[in-house]
Amino acid sequence: MQNLTRITRNPEVMGGKPCIRGMRVTVGTIVGLMASGHSNSDILKAYPYIEEADIYEALAYAAWRAEEIEVPLRSA
Repeated sequence: MQNLTRITRNPEVMGGKPCIRGMRVTVGTIVGLMASGHSNSDILKAYPYIEEADIYEALAYAAWRAEEIEVPLRSA
């Protein structure tokens, strides 16, 4: 995985959830907004203190984490 410099985790911020640059905006919030059909422009208007690069890095982080999850398979 590439070095993600915009995603931070701190137990004292949002319970340790991955956040955008230490702010109280979680990766889950960004990904959820994108999944709900909001555009980058919509998100940047709602959160004027984040940058477009933050959105892309949140998506990259979420994709990377989705690939890391192990799902147990039922035996045949």
